[in-house]
Formats: sequence, C-alpha cells, structure tokens
Amino acid sequence: MTPGLPRRLLVAAFAVAAAPVPAFAWEPQRPITIIVPAGTGGGADQMARAIQGIVAKHGLAPQPIVVTNKAGGAGAEGFLEVKNSRGNPHMLVITLSNLFTTPLATGVPFSWRDITPVKMMALDEFVLWVNAESPWRTAADFVAAARAGKLRIAGTGSRQEDHIITVAIGKAIGAEFTYVPFAGGGTVATQLVGGHVDATVNNPIEAVSHWRAGKLRPLCVFDSRRLPVTQKMTATMAWSDIPTCKESGLDVEYLMLRGFFMPPGVPQAAVAYYQGLLDRVRQTPEWQELMVQGAFNTTTMEGDAFARWLEREEERHRALMAEAGFLAR
Repeated sequence: MTPGLPRRLLVAAFAVAAAPVPAFAWEPQRPITIIVPAGTGGGADQMARAIQGIVAKHGLAPQPIVVTNKAGGAGAEGFLEVKNSRGNPHMLVITLSNLFTTPLATGVPFSWRDITPVKMMALDEFVLWVNAESPWRTAADFVAAARAGKLRIAGTGSRQEDHIITVAIGKAIGAEFTYVPFAGGGTVATQLVGGHVDATVNNPIEAVSHWRAGKLRPLCVFDSRRLPVTQKMTATMAWSDIPTCKESGLDVEYLMLRGFFMPPGVPQAAVAYYQGLLDRVRQTPEWQELMVQGAFNTTTMEGDAFARWLEREEERHRALMAEAGFLAR
C-alpha cells in the first residue's frame, strides 16, 4: 500500500481485495464501451477514465473498458449513438446535465427516456474560478468588476450548464458577460490559466490541479452549503474553506449529474450487472480519493428513485433554460 494512505482508504482497499467474486446472471462477453458525450479532460471524461483504471486495476470485470469521446453537437452525437444501439449490453454512456440541456436547446430527437437509466454515481459542483494573478479575491470583488465592465467567462458549449450559470450570474447581479465556449472543461481551465478569459465556472475536478499549482483561485461554490471536504488541497485551503456564492452575495445555485445509462431494450440482468460493478467501483480507495480531490456530492441512486430524480431535473432545466432564452424554437 502507498505509505501514508489514510486508514479509511486502506480499509476500503482491503475490502475490495478480500471480497469474494460474485456469480452473475449476465456478464459481458466483449469489451465494454463507455461513451463520453463531451470533450477530453472534462469532468465526465476524467470520471470515465478513472472508472476504466479502477476496474482494470482491481480486476472487477471479465472484459476491458474502452472510453470513447463523442462530443459533437453538445453531446448529441454520443447520446444518439446510444439511443440507436438498442439491445447492446456492452455499451454505457456517462451523463452530465447535457442529458437535459442538449435536447432542450437544439431540438435533437432525444430524451433521457430513450435510454436505460443505470445509476447516479455522484453530483458535481461548480466553482467560480479566476486566475490567481487577478485582483479579485472574493466573489464581491468579481461582482463589482463585472458591473463596471463586460468580463469574459469561459465554459463548455453554448446553451449548456456553464452558459446557464453565466446567464444566471448576470441576471442576479445586473451585469452582462461575454460567454466564450470551448469543447471541454480541461481546455476551459487552461484558457483561464493562460489569462485568455477573466473567469470560469468549472467543476472542481477540472481545475483542482491548477489550484494546487497556484495558478487559479476559487471565489465561491454554487451550492446551498459549503463543500464538506476538509482535507487541504493547497498549503492553506481545503474545499470547505471556499464560501458559497450565496453567502458571498451571489444568489446562484447549480449541481450537475454524473450518472450512467445504457441503450434501450437491454436485458435487466445486464443493468443489474453494471449496477453491481459500479457499486464495487465506489468501494475502492481510488474512487474515494477521486471524490475528495473533486469535492463531489456523493449522492447515489438507481431504479425508481433515480427515474423520479431525472423527471424533476428535466423540468428544472426546462425552467432554467426558458428563463435564459435557451429553449429551441
């Protein structure tokens, strides 16, 4: 084991190694494809590749996992491939909130109901980030600057989550921004590091390495409560030290889905297999460390509870996008 690994992770590692290999009613007979309906380097891509590595390291599946990015059309390319792969039990798609925003914004013939829900793995946070060399040390500083002049905020795709948050910030403070879309969250973070934009609303996992390197500064988190992770990410700060945007005078909240779906018409035994596989992934120390590094909300759901959550989120996004003027005409 790695020297200095926290006791809770050592316990998790032992539990994974010691667990007996269960028998399944169905198992994959060829490589498993995980489609990422977003660009490389973003939160969904990082999570999919982390799962790929965890499954391989711990021998959790009899077949390897192959991760494929299908970002075209704000993820529509990936979603439509899954929708059109009816009955294929060797395909998964990792979803973010473009599961809702892409069909609502573009009118593409797709809905989450066209594919098979498997499991919510976590909910992802959004943080307001600025370059560490900027003069803004608080959200109030940023708000004052935004009211004084039109700032540039980078995000992943037009009429997607980052764009929704940007519009909501503008409405909340009475300011306008220039929104600059890029293909993935990794690119968004590097654009801010390079000083090409003024701010981003990246997920924690997409910017944490730059924060730790002293290149980026978090101003606030778009959640109703502070992040619970108290482990230091930098020499002086933990995720829990970042104030909420609301307590900083910026009344905007937003959380994003990280979940898995399969094509329509797949056997229920295959769905159950992947639910079990993902449960075993969640027990590993590598997964638990990812949850800490990325400050994820570790809520998980499957079955009817997940379906009800998806229905509520679809309606919430419809309302948010209507308010922003993003619905397809």
